[in-house]
Amino acid sequence: MGPRKMRLLVDLVRGKRAERALSIFSVINKRGALPLRKLLASAIANAKHNHSLVSENLYIKSMTVDGGPVLKRWMPKAHGRATPVRERTSHIKLTLGVLEKKEKKTKKEEVKK
Repeated sequence: MGPRKMRLLVDLVRGKRAERALSIFSVINKRGALPLRKLLASAIANAKHNHSLVSENLYIKSMTVDGGPVLKRWMPKAHGRATPVRERTSHIKLTLGVLEKKEKKTKKEEVKK
């Protein structure tokens, strides 16, 4: 998939919780949603297995799409001509973060300080 098409999908989930992003990718009717869903599921599985993290505490810290190699093809046209076709590819970088629970301060603690 071309990077412009993938960026539309990535912008929807950047900064959201990982489980929520998986559900978003499962209902989007775009061709690029399936590879992004697989990538996110693989990243969550790696975080669970390699780092013993809980999937409910994960969020998408950063997700970027850059251009990959361009495949150059030819398409036949009228009068024996050929026109170039550039099949673009994408490189996707995904970083997951862990949500830290914030402790609520009571009014007594605020007054003491």
